[in-house]
Amino acid sequence: MELDGMILVGVGSNVAAAGFNTPLETIWAALSIFPDYGINIDGYSAWYETAPVPSSSQPWFVNGVLQVGTDHEPDITLQMLHKIEARFGRQRVKRNEARTLDLDLLDFNGLVTKYGNTVILPHPRIGERAFVLLPLRDVCPTWISPSTGCGIKDLIAQLPREQLIRKIPSS
Repeated sequence: MELDGMILVGVGSNVAAAGFNTPLETIWAALSIFPDYGINIDGYSAWYETAPVPSSSQPWFVNGVLQVGTDHEPDITLQMLHKIEARFGRQRVKRNEARTLDLDLLDFNGLVTKYGNTVILPHPRIGERAFVLLPLRDVCPTWISPSTGCGIKDLIAQLPREQLIRKIPSS
């Protein structure tokens, strides 16, 4: 499937997977196997430490955004991302829990799909979270939401100020 635009993937972890010392080590190991699943990484943001959303006593997350390329359709791409998560110990038990790896399909070449499809695009909460928008701005400072037409600068300006986020130095 070749469309104009970008395929964007959100990445997060707040618990190291077995065999790794930190969430960031887990993330780097996961990124190294993307090509095994037919997904190539074309670029990535800086890494950020972020407080859990919604607020909880969980450890802080490491988050970033990838620009990727693939010949997969969106639903297959999401399935491949879930397989990578599973390889790193992700278990989907309840929403907003601590996780070894979280891979979200954020945007797929500007495609807009609605609830009821296998994949909802762009990701339905993309505009609500600093841990997505700030790294996304690193990758694509001119990104415009295909569903709302709102630019990334405006989306960031609308974020609640209580979301805690800081760039990891030298990332």
